[in-house]
Amino acid sequence: MTTTAIQTATAADTILAIDLGKYKSVACVYRAADDLRFTTVPSSRQELGRLIDKYHPSVVLFEACLLAGWVRDLCLEKGVKCLVANTTSEAWKFKHLKRKTDKDDALRLAEVYRLGKFPAVAIPEKEVREKRGLIETRQKLVGRRVALQNRVRALLVSQGLPAPCGAKAWGVLGLEGIAAYAQPIAECGPLELWRGRLHLALTELGHVQGLLGQAEKKLDEMARTNEGMKILDTIPGVGPRTAEAVVAFLPDPKRFRTGKQVSAYGGLVPRQYQSADTDHRGRITKRGPRTLRQLLVECAWVMLRYNRWARAVYERLTHGGKSRKKQAIVALARKLLVRCWAMLRDGTPWRADPAEAART
Repeated sequence: MTTTAIQTATAADTILAIDLGKYKSVACVYRAADDLRFTTVPSSRQELGRLIDKYHPSVVLFEACLLAGWVRDLCLEKGVKCLVANTTSEAWKFKHLKRKTDKDDALRLAEVYRLGKFPAVAIPEKEVREKRGLIETRQKLVGRRVALQNRVRALLVSQGLPAPCGAKAWGVLGLEGIAAYAQPIAECGPLELWRGRLHLALTELGHVQGLLGQAEKKLDEMARTNEGMKILDTIPGVGPRTAEAVVAFLPDPKRFRTGKQVSAYGGLVPRQYQSADTDHRGRITKRGPRTLRQLLVECAWVMLRYNRWARAVYERLTHGGKSRKKQAIVALARKLLVRCWAMLRDGTPWRADPAEAART
């Protein structure tokens, strides 16, 4: 995530730093080092709104968490400036602490802001957050579907029956063939309980597929009127699921100044440890949106079949061999993210590289 250093507040400002909790939150009203007070309130819109109205702070500070979205919206409704701390920032990691309490966390927010080192992170609008939530829900449903398919395979293999293979095996005809081995659990004898377990797995699989269809239908409806989706749709090998994730997680492409910032936001850059003559680069950081990273990597594998640019990048990174395939795919996913960002920023469709255009 990108971070920005916030200017030091004046002594006359009132800072309201809140350590948000699921059920209760601890607030620190900070005016000066010797003028502060703590209060504990329930984590609800009504109580936090009442707290803001009581102290009229110049800025409200809190950490990025599950509650950050609606608290940010509440501050905007009250006309109060709010800043959200990026807790994944290196500057926010405190080691060897002798004590850690909610009051300490709230006070630390105010003190870091006073020092002008507050690692602020951008919180998107509610519409964008809702779309991201639907995309993540769809991904979880896909994962659940795969888990159920694997369970069905395991049940059949354990009985010496052929395992379903290929996409057609999970179509209508394929599922009908599998269902022939299933039987309601109440009708199964002691020696045929596996048939009942298979029936339960198939029933749950059908339910998950129905929910997945509903989620994808809504996402398709939202994509029809999105200009960013139309731009990314011009990329060979990039489907609607990857494109909608890129658009949702990069709602404001101009917020990033360089491709390196976009790569770091996606968590697709290597970890680095540098000291004196040592400069070690390890695995990718995996910071930022996990869903976006997963879809980009999946898309990178598919693009090898449909996109000449992707194939050329992959062969260059692997030197035409069979080693370092996974590293090459991750690197390709990072390059794809940067190109998608540039297309959204400039509003331009996909353009083939000169070498690629010459071959077509």
